[in-house]
Amino acid sequence: MHISRSSRKKVVITAGDPSGIGPEIILKTLASPSITKKIIPVVVGDMEAFRKAAGSTGKVFPDTVKFMDLKNVPPAKFKFGRIKALFGAASVEYILAGLALVKIMKGAALVNAPINKEAINRAGFRFTGCTELLAFLTGSKNVTMMLAGGDLRVSLVTRHVSLRNVPGNLTRKKIILTTQNTYYALKKIFGIQKPRIGIAALNPHAGEGGFLGKEEKAMISPAVKFIRKKIKGVSGPYPADTLFYKARRGVFDAVICMYHDQGLIPLKMAAFEKGVNITLGLPFIRTSPGHGTGFDIAGKNKADPSSLIEAIKIAAKIS
Repeated sequence: MHISRSSRKKVVITAGDPSGIGPEIILKTLASPSITKKIIPVVVGDMEAFRKAAGSTGKVFPDTVKFMDLKNVPPAKFKFGRIKALFGAASVEYILAGLALVKIMKGAALVNAPINKEAINRAGFRFTGCTELLAFLTGSKNVTMMLAGGDLRVSLVTRHVSLRNVPGNLTRKKIILTTQNTYYALKKIFGIQKPRIGIAALNPHAGEGGFLGKEEKAMISPAVKFIRKKIKGVSGPYPADTLFYKARRGVFDAVICMYHDQGLIPLKMAAFEKGVNITLGLPFIRTSPGHGTGFDIAGKNKADPSSLIEAIKIAAKIS
Protein backbone atom coordinates (compact mmCIF):
# COMPACT_ATOMS: atom_id res chain seq x y z
CA MET A 1 0.00 0.00 0.00
CA HIS A 2 1.43 3.40 -1.01
CA ILE A 3 0.91 6.26 1.45
CA SER A 4 1.65 9.64 -0.13
CA ARG A 5 3.20 12.63 1.65
CA SER A 6 0.74 15.26 2.83
CA SER A 7 0.22 17.95 5.46
CA ARG A 8 -2.87 16.07 6.57
CA LYS A 9 -2.50 13.88 9.66
CA LYS A 10 -2.22 10.13 9.10
CA VAL A 11 -4.84 8.12 10.96
CA VAL A 12 -5.23 4.34 10.85
CA ILE A 13 -8.81 3.32 11.67
CA THR A 14 -9.58 -0.30 12.53
CA ALA A 15 -13.13 -1.58 12.10
CA GLY A 16 -13.67 -3.09 15.53
CA ASP A 17 -16.00 -6.07 15.74
CA PRO A 18 -17.32 -6.42 12.17
CA SER A 19 -20.73 -7.48 13.51
CA GLY A 20 -21.06 -4.31 15.57
CA ILE A 21 -21.62 -0.67 14.68
CA GLY A 22 -17.97 -0.05 13.74
CA PRO A 23 -18.42 -0.25 9.95
CA GLU A 24 -21.49 1.99 10.11
CA ILE A 25 -19.97 4.77 12.19
CA ILE A 26 -16.75 4.68 10.14
CA LEU A 27 -18.71 5.11 6.89
CA LYS A 28 -20.75 7.95 8.36
CA THR A 29 -17.66 9.68 9.73
CA LEU A 30 -15.54 9.46 6.59
CA ALA A 31 -18.42 10.62 4.42
CA SER A 32 -17.85 14.05 5.95
CA PRO A 33 -15.41 16.27 3.99
CA SER A 34 -14.73 18.21 7.19
CA ILE A 35 -13.00 15.08 8.51
CA THR A 36 -11.30 13.72 5.40
CA LYS A 37 -9.77 17.07 4.44
CA LYS A 38 -7.82 17.04 7.72
CA ILE A 39 -6.56 13.44 7.71
CA ILE A 40 -5.19 10.67 5.51
CA PRO A 41 -7.51 7.86 6.59
CA VAL A 42 -6.46 4.24 6.21
CA VAL A 43 -9.24 1.84 7.18
CA VAL A 44 -8.52 -1.77 8.15
CA GLY A 45 -11.37 -4.25 8.13
CA ASP A 46 -13.52 -6.54 6.02
CA MET A 47 -15.08 -4.99 2.95
CA GLU A 48 -18.00 -7.41 3.26
CA ALA A 49 -19.09 -5.77 6.53
CA PHE A 50 -18.75 -2.31 5.01
CA ARG A 51 -20.80 -3.31 1.97
CA LYS A 52 -23.59 -4.43 4.28
CA ALA A 53 -23.32 -1.23 6.30
CA ALA A 54 -23.36 0.85 3.11
CA GLY A 55 -26.58 -0.87 2.12
CA SER A 56 -28.37 0.40 5.22
CA THR A 57 -26.74 3.83 5.48
CA GLY A 58 -26.43 4.81 1.84
CA LYS A 59 -22.89 5.98 2.64
CA VAL A 60 -19.78 4.99 0.69
CA PHE A 61 -16.10 5.75 1.12
CA PRO A 62 -14.79 8.78 -0.76
CA ASP A 63 -11.90 8.17 -3.14
CA THR A 64 -9.41 9.62 -0.64
CA VAL A 65 -9.92 6.72 1.79
CA LYS A 66 -7.45 3.87 1.55
CA PHE A 67 -8.86 0.49 2.58
CA MET A 68 -7.04 -2.66 3.67
CA ASP A 69 -9.40 -5.60 3.21
CA LEU A 70 -8.32 -8.54 5.36
CA LYS A 71 -11.16 -10.75 4.07
CA ASN A 72 -11.55 -12.51 7.40
CA VAL A 73 -15.33 -12.80 7.31
CA PRO A 74 -16.89 -15.12 4.68
CA PRO A 75 -20.02 -13.45 3.19
CA ALA A 76 -22.15 -16.53 3.87
CA LYS A 77 -21.35 -16.39 7.60
CA PHE A 78 -21.72 -12.66 8.16
CA LYS A 79 -24.58 -11.04 10.04
CA PHE A 80 -24.75 -7.94 12.18
CA GLY A 81 -25.43 -8.18 15.89
CA ARG A 82 -23.80 -11.56 16.56
CA ILE A 83 -21.20 -12.45 19.21
CA LYS A 84 -18.91 -14.96 17.51
CA ALA A 85 -15.33 -16.14 17.88
CA LEU A 86 -14.87 -15.56 14.15
CA PHE A 87 -15.74 -11.89 14.52
CA GLY A 88 -13.67 -11.51 17.68
CA ALA A 89 -10.62 -12.94 15.93
CA ALA A 90 -11.21 -10.63 12.98
CA SER A 91 -11.32 -7.54 15.23
CA VAL A 92 -7.97 -8.49 16.78
CA GLU A 93 -6.41 -9.07 13.36
CA TYR A 94 -7.55 -5.61 12.28
CA ILE A 95 -5.65 -4.18 15.26
CA LEU A 96 -2.54 -6.23 14.44
CA ALA A 97 -2.61 -4.92 10.87
CA GLY A 98 -3.27 -1.40 12.15
CA LEU A 99 -0.23 -1.58 14.42
CA ALA A 100 1.90 -2.68 11.48
CA LEU A 101 0.71 0.33 9.48
CA VAL A 102 1.36 2.73 12.36
CA LYS A 103 4.95 1.48 12.50
CA ILE A 104 5.62 2.23 8.83
CA MET A 105 3.58 5.47 8.66
CA LYS A 106 5.69 7.92 10.63
CA GLY A 107 3.61 9.96 13.05
CA ALA A 108 0.40 8.05 12.39
CA ALA A 109 -2.27 7.65 15.06
CA LEU A 110 -4.43 4.61 15.67
CA VAL A 111 -8.19 4.89 16.13
CA ASN A 112 -10.10 1.68 16.70
CA ALA A 113 -13.83 1.12 16.58
CA PRO A 114 -15.18 -0.92 19.52
CA ILE A 115 -14.27 -4.58 19.96
CA ASN A 116 -16.29 -7.08 21.99
CA LYS A 117 -14.57 -8.63 25.00
CA GLU A 118 -16.64 -11.82 24.97
CA ALA A 119 -15.99 -12.35 21.27
CA ILE A 120 -12.21 -11.92 21.49
CA ASN A 121 -12.06 -14.27 24.48
CA ARG A 122 -14.11 -16.86 22.57
CA ALA A 123 -11.44 -16.55 19.89
CA GLY A 124 -8.73 -17.33 22.43
CA PHE A 125 -7.43 -13.83 23.13
CA ARG A 126 -7.43 -13.58 26.93
CA PHE A 127 -7.67 -9.84 27.40
CA THR A 128 -10.20 -7.75 29.28
CA GLY A 129 -10.22 -4.97 26.72
CA CYS A 130 -8.45 -3.17 23.91
CA THR A 131 -6.27 -1.16 26.30
CA GLU A 132 -4.85 -4.36 27.77
CA LEU A 133 -4.44 -5.92 24.32
CA LEU A 134 -2.50 -2.91 23.00
CA ALA A 135 -0.32 -2.78 26.10
CA PHE A 136 0.60 -6.43 25.57
CA LEU A 137 1.23 -6.09 21.83
CA THR A 138 3.49 -3.06 22.29
CA GLY A 139 5.22 -4.20 25.48
CA SER A 140 4.01 -1.07 27.27
CA LYS A 141 4.21 -1.50 31.05
CA ASN A 142 2.63 1.75 32.18
CA VAL A 143 -0.59 2.55 30.34
CA THR A 144 -3.54 4.59 31.53
CA MET A 145 -7.11 4.57 30.27
CA MET A 146 -8.26 8.18 30.09
CA LEU A 147 -11.70 9.26 28.94
CA ALA A 148 -12.67 12.75 27.90
CA GLY A 149 -16.07 14.12 27.08
CA GLY A 150 -17.96 17.35 27.61
CA ASP A 151 -16.54 19.07 30.67
CA LEU A 152 -15.05 15.94 32.26
CA ARG A 153 -11.78 14.03 31.98
CA VAL A 154 -11.30 10.86 34.01
CA SER A 155 -8.44 8.37 34.33
CA LEU A 156 -8.81 4.89 35.79
CA VAL A 157 -6.40 3.26 38.26
CA THR A 158 -8.02 -0.15 37.66
CA ARG A 159 -9.85 -0.86 34.44
CA HIS A 160 -11.77 -4.01 33.52
CA VAL A 161 -11.73 -5.64 36.94
CA SER A 162 -14.72 -7.15 38.76
CA LEU A 163 -15.91 -4.98 41.62
CA ARG A 164 -15.02 -7.54 44.28
CA ASN A 165 -11.40 -7.56 43.05
CA VAL A 166 -10.89 -3.79 42.89
CA PRO A 167 -9.41 -3.30 46.40
CA GLY A 168 -6.89 -6.09 45.83
CA ASN A 169 -5.81 -4.51 42.55
CA LEU A 170 -5.21 -1.06 43.99
CA THR A 171 -1.65 -0.11 44.89
CA ARG A 172 0.13 3.13 45.72
CA LYS A 173 2.30 2.67 42.64
CA LYS A 174 -0.70 2.38 40.30
CA ILE A 175 -2.30 5.49 41.78
CA ILE A 176 0.95 7.43 41.40
CA LEU A 177 1.59 6.32 37.81
CA THR A 178 -2.00 6.98 36.75
CA THR A 179 -1.84 10.48 38.19
CA GLN A 180 1.53 11.22 36.57
CA ASN A 181 0.32 10.02 33.15
CA THR A 182 -2.80 12.16 33.52
CA TYR A 183 -0.80 15.22 34.52
CA TYR A 184 1.41 15.05 31.44
CA ALA A 185 -1.60 14.35 29.20
CA LEU A 186 -3.37 17.44 30.52
CA LYS A 187 -0.29 19.52 29.71
CA LYS A 188 0.69 18.01 26.36
CA ILE A 189 -2.66 16.96 24.88
CA PHE A 190 -5.08 19.48 26.37
CA GLY A 191 -2.67 22.40 26.75
CA ILE A 192 -3.37 23.02 30.44
CA GLN A 193 -0.26 24.62 31.91
CA LYS A 194 -1.07 24.06 35.59
CA PRO A 195 -3.33 21.01 35.80
CA ARG A 196 -5.56 20.52 38.83
CA ILE A 197 -6.28 16.86 39.54
CA GLY A 198 -8.71 15.46 42.09
CA ILE A 199 -8.16 11.95 43.43
CA ALA A 200 -11.33 9.99 44.19
CA ALA A 201 -11.73 7.86 47.28
CA LEU A 202 -12.70 4.22 46.95
CA ASN A 203 -15.19 4.04 49.81
CA PRO A 204 -18.27 6.14 50.65
CA HIS A 205 -17.42 9.39 52.43
CA ALA A 206 -13.70 8.68 51.78
CA GLY A 207 -13.78 5.87 54.31
CA GLU A 208 -14.90 8.01 57.29
CA GLY A 209 -11.45 7.79 58.89
CA GLY A 210 -11.30 4.04 58.42
CA PHE A 211 -14.81 3.26 59.67
CA LEU A 212 -16.14 2.56 56.15
CA GLY A 213 -12.93 1.19 54.67
CA LYS A 214 -9.19 1.45 55.16
CA GLU A 215 -7.96 1.88 51.56
CA GLU A 216 -7.91 5.67 51.82
CA LYS A 217 -5.60 5.70 54.86
CA ALA A 218 -3.50 2.75 53.73
CA MET A 219 -2.97 3.53 50.04
CA ILE A 220 -4.71 6.52 48.50
CA SER A 221 -3.71 9.25 50.98
CA PRO A 222 -0.02 8.15 51.06
CA ALA A 223 0.01 8.12 47.24
CA VAL A 224 -1.43 11.65 47.13
CA LYS A 225 1.14 12.84 49.69
CA PHE A 226 3.96 11.41 47.55
CA ILE A 227 2.62 12.91 44.31
CA ARG A 228 2.20 16.37 45.83
CA LYS A 229 5.95 16.56 46.39
CA LYS A 230 6.32 16.83 42.60
CA ILE A 231 2.90 17.97 41.36
CA LYS A 232 1.29 20.78 43.36
CA GLY A 233 -2.13 20.68 41.71
CA VAL A 234 -3.04 17.23 43.02
CA SER A 235 -5.34 16.73 46.01
CA GLY A 236 -7.60 14.15 47.62
CA PRO A 237 -8.88 11.63 48.30
CA TYR A 238 -12.38 13.07 47.97
CA PRO A 239 -15.72 11.26 48.12
CA ALA A 240 -16.57 10.58 44.47
CA ASP A 241 -20.08 12.02 44.72
CA THR A 242 -18.85 15.51 45.62
CA LEU A 243 -15.68 15.30 43.56
CA PHE A 244 -17.52 15.03 40.26
CA TYR A 245 -19.76 17.93 41.20
CA LYS A 246 -16.64 20.06 41.73
CA ALA A 247 -15.03 18.80 38.51
CA ARG A 248 -18.07 19.80 36.46
CA ARG A 249 -17.93 23.26 38.04
CA GLY A 250 -14.32 23.67 36.88
CA VAL A 251 -12.51 23.13 40.17
CA PHE A 252 -10.53 20.21 38.68
CA ASP A 253 -9.21 19.54 35.18
CA ALA A 254 -9.32 15.76 35.66
CA VAL A 255 -10.43 13.12 38.14
CA ILE A 256 -8.47 9.98 39.04
CA CYS A 257 -10.92 7.13 39.66
CA MET A 258 -10.23 3.90 41.50
CA TYR A 259 -12.41 1.68 39.31
CA HIS A 260 -14.21 1.53 35.97
CA ASP A 261 -17.80 2.57 36.71
CA GLN A 262 -16.77 5.20 39.24
CA GLY A 263 -15.43 7.23 36.32
CA LEU A 264 -17.51 6.09 33.36
CA ILE A 265 -20.98 6.57 34.81
CA PRO A 266 -20.59 10.35 35.36
CA LEU A 267 -18.65 10.78 32.12
CA LYS A 268 -21.30 9.02 30.03
CA MET A 269 -24.04 10.97 31.79
CA ALA A 270 -22.25 14.17 30.76
CA ALA A 271 -21.16 13.18 27.22
CA PHE A 272 -22.36 9.77 26.09
CA GLU A 273 -22.42 10.74 22.41
CA LYS A 274 -18.99 12.38 22.36
CA GLY A 275 -16.90 10.56 24.96
CA VAL A 276 -13.43 9.51 23.78
CA ASN A 277 -11.08 6.87 25.17
CA ILE A 278 -7.40 7.91 25.05
CA THR A 279 -4.69 5.39 25.93
CA LEU A 280 -1.74 7.06 27.65
CA GLY A 281 1.65 5.37 27.74
CA LEU A 282 1.74 3.75 24.29
CA PRO A 283 4.51 4.57 21.77
CA PHE A 284 1.90 6.21 19.50
CA ILE A 285 -1.40 8.05 19.81
CA ARG A 286 -4.41 5.78 20.24
CA THR A 287 -8.02 6.83 20.71
CA SER A 288 -11.38 5.12 20.36
CA PRO A 289 -15.07 5.92 20.85
CA GLY A 290 -16.21 5.82 24.45
CA HIS A 291 -19.01 3.35 23.73
CA GLY A 292 -19.35 -0.34 22.90
CA THR A 293 -20.18 -2.45 19.87
CA GLY A 294 -23.92 -1.70 19.89
CA PHE A 295 -24.99 -5.12 18.67
CA ASP A 296 -28.66 -4.27 19.30
CA ILE A 297 -28.62 -1.50 16.66
CA ALA A 298 -25.89 -2.80 14.32
CA GLY A 299 -26.88 -2.81 10.66
CA LYS A 300 -29.97 -0.66 11.30
CA ASN A 301 -28.61 2.79 10.44
CA LYS A 302 -29.21 3.95 14.02
CA ALA A 303 -25.63 4.39 15.27
CA ASP A 304 -24.42 7.90 16.13
CA PRO A 305 -20.86 8.52 14.85
CA SER A 306 -20.22 11.55 17.11
CA SER A 307 -17.88 9.71 19.49
CA LEU A 308 -15.78 8.33 16.62
CA ILE A 309 -15.63 11.77 15.04
CA GLU A 310 -14.29 13.20 18.31
CA ALA A 311 -11.80 10.32 18.64
CA ILE A 312 -10.43 11.05 15.16
CA LYS A 313 -10.26 14.78 15.81
CA ILE A 314 -8.29 14.28 19.02
CA ALA A 315 -5.98 11.72 17.40
CA ALA A 316 -5.28 14.04 14.47
CA LYS A 317 -4.71 17.02 16.75
CA ILE A 318 -2.10 15.35 18.94
CA SER A 319 -0.47 12.86 16.53
